[in-house]
Amino acid sequence: MRALHTSATGMAAQQFNLDVIANNLANVNTAGFKKSAAHFEDLLYQNLRAPGAPSGNGNQLPVGSQVGLGVSIGSTRQAFGQGTLQQTGGIYDVAIKGDGFLRVLLPDGNLAYTRDGALAIDGQGRLVTSSGNVIQPEIVIPQDNEGITIAPDGTVSVKRPGQANAEQIGQIQLTRFINPSGLQAIGGNMYRPTAASGDPIDGNPTENGLGALVHQMVEAANVEVIEEMIRMITIQRAYETNSKAIQTADEMLQGANSLKR
Repeated sequence: MRALHTSATGMAAQQFNLDVIANNLANVNTAGFKKSAAHFEDLLYQNLRAPGAPSGNGNQLPVGSQVGLGVSIGSTRQAFGQGTLQQTGGIYDVAIKGDGFLRVLLPDGNLAYTRDGALAIDGQGRLVTSSGNVIQPEIVIPQDNEGITIAPDGTVSVKRPGQANAEQIGQIQLTRFINPSGLQAIGGNMYRPTAASGDPIDGNPTENGLGALVHQMVEAANVEVIEEMIRMITIQRAYETNSKAIQTADEMLQGANSLKR
């Protein structure tokens, strides 16, 4: 029976849906994390009668007869909406208020992009992410600094001993993409561009729609726990319904087989 296969695809789809939600909830406290949502597509249809075909009495059928064969996973899309900004007090932390991404250098020499602004310095005084990837362009914080400020436009200034005014030592840049949903997540709160995301558009914060930086804050995950829990309840009911359809189809098959004896 078609119902067995169709309902099985429904159960598999809801299991995948639950996997996506579980990942959202697991990262509810991950800085800069963006929630995902699963999107589904119906499978091919079996055409029993085509609409507009002639009927037995010579008339034209106003509607056809089609039977769907189930559901498949269409895509998993990340929602890049703004997360809440949280005060950290970290002297190197920055939150991005807008659409931009920080640009970082990976150990293999390639670039990646992140919304996680929980920054620190390495042994060479360079601004790095919590994973140790160096912010690009590279900014080195002097060891003898008596304080650091990061302006909304990314300008990094330090106060040195004996100086009345702060000294500008660099500027953090941001990058945006025409289609951020086309970015490939690679773990570690980082993304790589793809043909779907478009080429990276680099620039200074507060310019060209890149957003601004907020010092001593980080962007929280944009996951809404209550919303995810409601979705999880809906998924559970859909899974149980598809399971019940399989059970019913199996009972009908058993009944049909018993008639042959």
